[in-house]
Amino acid sequence: MKNSIFPSTGDSISRLGFGAMGLGGAFGSYNENELISSVLHSLDKGVNLIDTARGYGASEDIVGKALKQWKGDRPFIASKIRPRGAGSTWGMPAPVEACFPKGCVTSDIDESLQLLGVESIDLMQMHQYWPGWEKTDYWMEELLRAKEAGKIRAIGISINDHRHDTALTLVQSGAIDSVQTILNIFDPLALDCLLPLCEQHGVAFIARCVLDEGGLTGFLTESTTFAENDFRKTFFENVPRSQYIEKVNRLLPYLDEETRTLAQLAIKFVLHSPAVTSALVSMHIPAHADDNLQVLQTSPLSDEVFHALRTKHRWIRNFYDTKYW
Repeated sequence: MKNSIFPSTGDSISRLGFGAMGLGGAFGSYNENELISSVLHSLDKGVNLIDTARGYGASEDIVGKALKQWKGDRPFIASKIRPRGAGSTWGMPAPVEACFPKGCVTSDIDESLQLLGVESIDLMQMHQYWPGWEKTDYWMEELLRAKEAGKIRAIGISINDHRHDTALTLVQSGAIDSVQTILNIFDPLALDCLLPLCEQHGVAFIARCVLDEGGLTGFLTESTTFAENDFRKTFFENVPRSQYIEKVNRLLPYLDEETRTLAQLAIKFVLHSPAVTSALVSMHIPAHADDNLQVLQTSPLSDEVFHALRTKHRWIRNFYDTKYW
């Protein structure tokens, strides 16, 4: 496993992290014991960052059960405060008072601690952050009190959909320790301003949607179907499916002996910059996790290939504007 340093705490964390949304059923239903085993499998492979959330259904509970069985060093645990009410809609900004009423940050942290079975959460993030919230300080005060009490060690935000620029001011303020945002071959825009700014200010950069909800693995066909409880059932229908497949197929010429799958190509693209602290991928299916982790044992993308992917395959669109929890 290749690691990087989480700037504010000094922890050494795996450059591929366990994105735990799939543990809560977002990608279909799985047996709980199988999900617990998937967490243990990834930890055994050297993954030591797990990113979950209060809004991910049973995810925190499953992570907690896995941690009780884990015999190795405790991994770096990141979670997120759950948005309420009007804040549960991704595409439209809402007042912080509607998303996170007073006291909910504190109560969510306490609930997360109980479910995870840990004394302290390494990183607590505000889920679906919108700019302007920093003008209302009670939510930050609750996070800081939790930090002073030893309940959390670092404070971060998770940005809504693709709007990377919404975090620029907060990163510069010095008030947060990390930013989580979308970064993938189709949307590399965070590389332009947000990533350099995070590196300049010592803010951890956690990339998510590295595989574009699985689309960049090449699994999607015209006949692919999804379970009713799989949010991808509507995610890939925002454009004609043929258009999405054509965009993915244009990436096939970049595969070679060192980069054998589209998933590996997508992961290598995100990890090309050492300023990316960690890239989150779903690991609730061990076979997929093993394939993804193999990328760390191969050569990185050349600068030439990285530049070609970054400049020739941008596809700026927002499939999240109608997404609900």
